[in-house]
Amino acid sequence: MEITPKQIDDLNIHLTVKLGKEDYQDVYEQALKKYRKQVNMPGFRKGNVPMSLVQRQYGKSILAEEINRILNDGLYNHIQTNKLSILGNPLPVDTETPEGDWDNPDTFEFQYEIGLAPEIDLNNVIKNPPVRFVVKADDKMLDEHVDDLSRRHGKLEVREISEEQDLVIAKLSQLDEDGNILEGGIESETTFPIDIIEDADFKKKLIGLKAGDEFAADPMSFSEDHDTVANRLGITHEQLHHIKGDFRVHVKEIKRMIPHEVNQSLFDKVFGENEVTDIESFRSKLAEQLEKMFERDTEFLFKRQFSEGILDNLDTPLPDAFLKRWIQMTNDKPITEEQIKQEYSGYSRHLRWQLIEGIVMRENEIRITEDDIQQQAKGMIGAQYAQYGIPLEGEILDNLAKNSLADRKERQRVIDILQENRVIEALTSKVNPAEQQISYDEFLTVARENKM
Repeated sequence: MEITPKQIDDLNIHLTVKLGKEDYQDVYEQALKKYRKQVNMPGFRKGNVPMSLVQRQYGKSILAEEINRILNDGLYNHIQTNKLSILGNPLPVDTETPEGDWDNPDTFEFQYEIGLAPEIDLNNVIKNPPVRFVVKADDKMLDEHVDDLSRRHGKLEVREISEEQDLVIAKLSQLDEDGNILEGGIESETTFPIDIIEDADFKKKLIGLKAGDEFAADPMSFSEDHDTVANRLGITHEQLHHIKGDFRVHVKEIKRMIPHEVNQSLFDKVFGENEVTDIESFRSKLAEQLEKMFERDTEFLFKRQFSEGILDNLDTPLPDAFLKRWIQMTNDKPITEEQIKQEYSGYSRHLRWQLIEGIVMRENEIRITEDDIQQQAKGMIGAQYAQYGIPLEGEILDNLAKNSLADRKERQRVIDILQENRVIEALTSKVNPAEQQISYDEFLTVARENKM
């Protein structure tokens, strides 16, 4: 095999690959013999079909398969030997037809193009790092959190007449045009927390009710969110779009959440028995929890702003024409040039970040171990449950992480997050980002501006 490179520019190389008969003849004949043992052909026992028939009927496809394998191995070895940093995979040059006679095979010549990864100097792109925000839990926030925990650990009591802070448990029945219950129509049971109902008229109807009362209502008044309406009716979002008319709301029960008294019993339910014994230490421990949660959010924002800033400063060109053709040829589903045009900007930005990650990981010898993956998965799951006040540890957390990582896509997501974290940590060590303390409301404003 003879491979001759031709440098088109800094980011593109054409390769001319010449295969002589000596490069493929032996493996081709071995493949024919192997196939002859397997082929079934009328009039011949399996494995006894004459080689001339096998070659005449299947020879071209077997030869093409073997030559393709030899080409792939040869191109890979060339890339490795010459230490080429490539993007995507080699592509046949679409303006060239392979030279060679498949009916009388001898010498073949193929043309390929390769897109090269650009050289990136990180020192030129790490400029003006963003501020790292610090959010502290203030008294107002702690008051609201204590109130929320009191309600969460409170108890439900039956009430005679509904008020704005109550829950209305109701049966919903679909009505016909005459206002009667529709035969075979939708029926379900749901709970309406009156204080969160958005529709003013429907909210007014829910106040002052007692068990047994009923009234008709437009189901779209149940919530501004269509998924919530569908859930209340026990149907899918798609089915909701075909619903016409009103529903009867029949009140089955009125309940009110009586908040738990802020005492030792509440402390124990939130943190475990005797972990805290007074209101001051209770609020202090809550503040630690909240600030740890805020730290995850602020760190996520910092990493996003930091990485976006690096990419904004990076004007390194890519082999765009090659990459667009590579995307079109390797995409699982057919993709038009117009689609590529629309999506290429985002794709190329993501690719530049992958190149940066590769450089940083090599320069800093960053390795992701199986233990790293396990710990990251457990940390993510633990943080998710902590938001609902559910502490997880030990065997339960281990099993949840194991089950999560059994999903290939979820495992890759964990690895991607872990890798990005390590890379940004390494990049951040090169700068000294300033810290700024802000309120949680101020942070939410910043987060919304950054579309978090």
